[in-house]
Amino acid sequence: MRAIISDIVAQFGSWSPSEVIAVAFAILYLLLAIRENIWCWLCAGISTAIYVYLYFDAKLYMESALNVFYFGMAIYGWSVWLSGNGRGTSISVTKWALNIHVIAVAIIALLVCGAGFLLDRHTDAAFPYIDSATTFAAMWATFLVARKVLENWWYWLVIDIVSIFIYWSRGLELTSLLFVLYVIIIPFGLVRWTRSWHEQRKEAITV
Repeated sequence: MRAIISDIVAQFGSWSPSEVIAVAFAILYLLLAIRENIWCWLCAGISTAIYVYLYFDAKLYMESALNVFYFGMAIYGWSVWLSGNGRGTSISVTKWALNIHVIAVAIIALLVCGAGFLLDRHTDAAFPYIDSATTFAAMWATFLVARKVLENWWYWLVIDIVSIFIYWSRGLELTSLLFVLYVIIIPFGLVRWTRSWHEQRKEAITV
């Protein structure tokens, strides 16, 4: 543990301003998303635009491509949350059936096999299969956030735990620490959205 702390202190001076900004906006995104605040998508757009470059420079090509997708999803998420349910009220937290998630995970696994193989054979990508797995899973989880699907938090918990080790090994120490913070904050998001889901169900019953 002491060695890790010393490494963090030693690396602090080498953290680029762009990574610091990206991390700051990423934290704001998560905190605002937990509160179901639409401005989370603006923070996401700024952060992901910066990360496109940072990940490409670190030879995490799938992660760089993922952030291009994130940027598009920031626009989509803003649109969905702004339009709400089409009746002038905000979009509600919902749950999706287990079979939907089973099918989604199966599709993700197939995509990982294909993308991981191609990256391993034709590029110098670091961790081609793991990188692909976190990429495709994160794409699905981001879509769930945009649709306010409660189960998104469980996907993010697994994705972020894996991401901690990937980013640290590629010299993105600040980003790795960001994902440590994410793992700590995620349970609060799960609890908050679960409470919101229960409250919305009660309101629907009493109407």
